[in-house]
Amino acid sequence: MAACLPVLAASLLLTACGAAWNDPYPADERGQNILYTAFTERPKHLDPVQSYSEDEATFLYQIVEPPLQYHYLKRPYVLEPATAAAMPSLRRFDALGRELPATADAARIAKTVVEVRIRPGILYQPHPAFATHEDGSPRYLGLSAADLRGVRGLGDFRYTGTRELEAGDYVYQIKRLANPRLHSPIFELMAEYLPGLKDLQAALVEAGRAGEGAADADGSAPAGGSDPGWLDLTRFALPGVEVVDRHTYRITLQGAYPQFLYWLAMPFFSPVPPEVDRFFAQPGMAERNLTLDWWPVGTGPYMLVENNPNARMVLARNPNYRGMPYPCEGEPGDEAAGLLADCGQTLPFIDKVVFSREREGIPYWNKFLQGYYDASGVSSDNFDQAVSLTSQGEVSLSEEMEARGIRLLTSVSPSIFYLGFNMLDPLLGGGPSKAEQERARKLRQAISIALDMEEFVSIFLNGRGVPGMSPIPPGIFGAREGRAGINPVVYEWRGGEADGRPQRRSVDAARRLLAEAGWPNGRNAQTGEPLIINLDTTPGGLGDKARSDWLAKQFRELGVQFVVRPTDFNRFQDKIRQGNAQLFFFGWNADYPDPENLLFLLHGAQGKVRFNGQNAANYENAEYDALFERMKAMPDGPARQQIIDRMVAMVQQDAPWIFAFHPKAYSLQHGWVHNRKPGAMVRNTMQYQRLDVARREAARAEWNRPMLWPLALVALLLAAVIAPAVIHWRRRETATAAPAAPSPASSSPAEGGAP
Repeated sequence: MAACLPVLAASLLLTACGAAWNDPYPADERGQNILYTAFTERPKHLDPVQSYSEDEATFLYQIVEPPLQYHYLKRPYVLEPATAAAMPSLRRFDALGRELPATADAARIAKTVVEVRIRPGILYQPHPAFATHEDGSPRYLGLSAADLRGVRGLGDFRYTGTRELEAGDYVYQIKRLANPRLHSPIFELMAEYLPGLKDLQAALVEAGRAGEGAADADGSAPAGGSDPGWLDLTRFALPGVEVVDRHTYRITLQGAYPQFLYWLAMPFFSPVPPEVDRFFAQPGMAERNLTLDWWPVGTGPYMLVENNPNARMVLARNPNYRGMPYPCEGEPGDEAAGLLADCGQTLPFIDKVVFSREREGIPYWNKFLQGYYDASGVSSDNFDQAVSLTSQGEVSLSEEMEARGIRLLTSVSPSIFYLGFNMLDPLLGGGPSKAEQERARKLRQAISIALDMEEFVSIFLNGRGVPGMSPIPPGIFGAREGRAGINPVVYEWRGGEADGRPQRRSVDAARRLLAEAGWPNGRNAQTGEPLIINLDTTPGGLGDKARSDWLAKQFRELGVQFVVRPTDFNRFQDKIRQGNAQLFFFGWNADYPDPENLLFLLHGAQGKVRFNGQNAANYENAEYDALFERMKAMPDGPARQQIIDRMVAMVQQDAPWIFAFHPKAYSLQHGWVHNRKPGAMVRNTMQYQRLDVARREAARAEWNRPMLWPLALVALLLAAVIAPAVIHWRRRETATAAPAAPSPASSSPAEGGAP
């Protein structure tokens, strides 16, 4: 054993010269052009007709392609063609069928015709649904149980094929919105503008009951073993949606809805080939997770080749992808940041993207520091290690991160978190008289000033938020910056136009408003009873003790008593629906970068109690509502901005919300990652990123060198323990092997005898 110790030590040293011992990835992936990242929540839906969460979008947007997309670099966000040959044409008509100009009043528009032209020559990813026999018939249709024996994934099918993207594939997907078996989350919204969807859904329900519609995509009878319950949507018409020719389709919307173009940049309106839908509908497929919900199919830069949502998901380069050029223009600062260096280069740059499931934040963070993840978010647990805050609230990387060449990316999310006042509450909303409403408004204004959202963001969000001035986040049309963008009820501008900053009004100003509202020092001016404000919330929300204590302190400084009323989620939702809440904490993530998608939250027609809409504050203002109806159908420009300014000024003055904050996303990336730009609306981001693989390999080797001295120390201690025993054993063996000495009492017969 002692003789083996030098050999063991030498082998350890030789091993240390190779790959890092803690590398979590297979050896054959080393040095490959692979982006490594993580996901924390398993995707629930990858079928584009159902998927509607950020966790799913991370995968789906790399695979499927709607006709439009957002420009990767430009801010505010700009739509551009993806598979479309050009931006869709929009034609507007009145009730008599006369075409109207683009500037026509929305009230005159009876229908809007959207025509989309698709680029010829775009191919789908390789897929067994497109595989055919020599005669052109589908190879994998009418599969039996024996045919599917041993099949667990798409890779188990020997043959694949492809075909060109057609306009009919987009129309087929729009029809899938009405499929009663799929329950698309946008069906009701789209049915407002496409009434034919409800007619189609009714027809599909009836066909499902009757067993009709089960035919192959070419209209022939079902093949042997096929699912008689499959609804062939090509056999059903959708009024308002039609194929014009092989590469053109047309959608006729009821009324005016200019925001519809934003929906054409979402997977809901990406193509689904009928033969793919038919392929996955065969008996035995769903039991093997062979569905569109598990294996999406598209024309995008990547395709899903491994789906194990509990451990690992892998996107690989689509060999049939046409290759789009990297953008050559962006916003100011992009060129200095190196984001235009790859201008005109063919996308995608990365061959494969490996997603590993991480359920805990600490392993995720440690693997990022070891170089095994190329980028990472910044959580509360590792915030202090990653980021430093100056006394002025400015953010910078910590010295440790800078030493590793890590870069910090920040962006303001297109979201708003707010504290809503229930305007139906007699105290906060006021009574029927103007005097009562004015007193309630001053009360809301006083509370808006008193709750210091800058302090809240600093304490509870580590500074990762921008105090809200209006419902519209920065980066979306309509949002004002600088002095013109402050909420004058809550803030005042200190300093010059260029170098000034907003300053929250003092608590004294809030107390004055409180007194004018009839509550001097937090007491009713007539009865002397204390003013009590109730926050309705759910456990785990803003009612958590630390946040509740902070809120109570803010209210105490105003002289107001504060009570938290926590309830379970269902009871809380009932309170909001019935208008029994008083103060509540809500948030909204914009579906698309248009002010309409945020200002509608205060539209009277969206009142929660009266109309079960998204206006949880139940705010109603006739002038605001009229301006909203005008604004929502207008194109961006000075006229629309003027209306938005007036609407924002009204809600600032009426204060139905406390505009708490717009969350700020912090992201870290290693220096070997290029062309990564944050932007919540742009989700097809993987194709734009580029890696310096050699630099990554060198960094991993440096940061993951094994520490051999503990092993050497253990070897020495082991030798010290074993050596005495070995020495003793060797002595014993030597002693046993020596020849015996002759006895002194004996003599040889030749030497002795009688005298």
